[in-house]
Amino acid sequence: MEFAYWIVAALLGVFYLYAGGKKAVQSRERLEPMMGWVDTIPMWLVRCIGAVEVLGVAGLLLPPLTGIAPFLAVAAAAGFAVLQVLATGLHLVRGEVRETGLNAALIALAVVAAWLATVW
Repeated sequence: MEFAYWIVAALLGVFYLYAGGKKAVQSRERLEPMMGWVDTIPMWLVRCIGAVEVLGVAGLLLPPLTGIAPFLAVAAAAGFAVLQVLATGLHLVRGEVRETGLNAALIALAVVAAWLATVW
């Protein structure tokens, strides 16, 4: 189970470090071709979402690695699931039903990571 957790956590970590890092530092103009929703959200909120995603990766990886407060890994994974549920809602409100496939996959991965973090 531990090995499975690290695989799922690594997948989530790579995705959220990339996406969160871009949201945290790039301009609206550079983000719009990849993330069309940034035109409807204030830029300060986009930056906050990016920072939360990067911090969530730290929450997934550091507690199990150090053995300090391992429950934070469960909280980080649950937070990613909530984040993607909200992102799915935003896509549906904007009429972007095709965009929700990635959200569904990320929700599933986050739920699996939360479950795996409680098993071991």
